[in-house]
Formats: sequence, structure tokens, C-alpha cells
Amino acid sequence: MTLKERITEDMKAAMRAGETGKRDAIRLLLAAVKQKEVDERIVLDDAAVVAVIDKMLKQRRDSITQYDAAGRADLADAERFEADLLTAYMPAGLSDAEIGAAVAAAIAESSAAGPGDMGKVMAVLKPKLAGRADMSEVSKRVKAALAPQ
Repeated sequence: MTLKERITEDMKAAMRAGETGKRDAIRLLLAAVKQKEVDERIVLDDAAVVAVIDKMLKQRRDSITQYDAAGRADLADAERFEADLLTAYMPAGLSDAEIGAAVAAAIAESSAAGPGDMGKVMAVLKPKLAGRADMSEVSKRVKAALAPQ
């Protein structure tokens, strides 16, 4: 069963159970997936669906931060609920050690010598770690590893 099929089945189950919050959040996800398919005129595979989910999670995190700063706990809680639901569809995250090893391997693979080669390293890492690690954290690690000592 593909990830998209699993999400669709979860929406059907939420509809049968009368879980409107879960149903609405899953509909939003399926709408984003469908929009991407229509825009690019392709059928998304699991990796592309994970990329859509990752983008939606980033949006939720930004919203939560802004709602908390504005004192809107009700809206922040709604975004947290959606973020938790979206997180369930993401692949298992990598540990710090695994990320560190991937960064070291990518630096060696791309023959990076300094901060100017950060783009090469990130180009190697992005397909391998997308959806499994916070890419902003990975970027910080790469920058620190390439910084002159």
C-alpha cells in the first residue's frame, strides 16, 4: 500500500468514526497532494508525498510559533493537532549520530574543502535525508563541519 493510499484509507476511517478534526486535517493533506499532482501533471510517489507533508509540517511549526507569540492558544492547539497527525505519516527520523555520519560521508563524497562547497554537500544530502531529518539542522551541521578551524 502506498503512502497516498494509506492516507486515503485513514480519511475514510476517520469519516466512519465521526472524527471531524482528523478527517479535515487529512483532507487538507490530500488536497495538497492532489494540487501538486495537478500542477506538475504527474502521479506522486511516496518520496514526493513525504516532501509535501514535510512542507506542511514546516508551515504548521511556523504557525504555532506565531500563534503562541500572539497568545492564541486555541489556534496553536489546532495547528499542533494537525502537525501531530502529519508527523504520523513521516518516515522514522534519524538520530544525531546517523545525521553526523551522513554529513561526514557527503563531505567526503563531494570532496568539499570549505564553506564555498556547502551547496555541493547539501545537494548530496537532501535526497538522502529529506523527510527524515530537519534540513535546517543538517545545514547548520554542514556549515560547522566546513568552517575553517
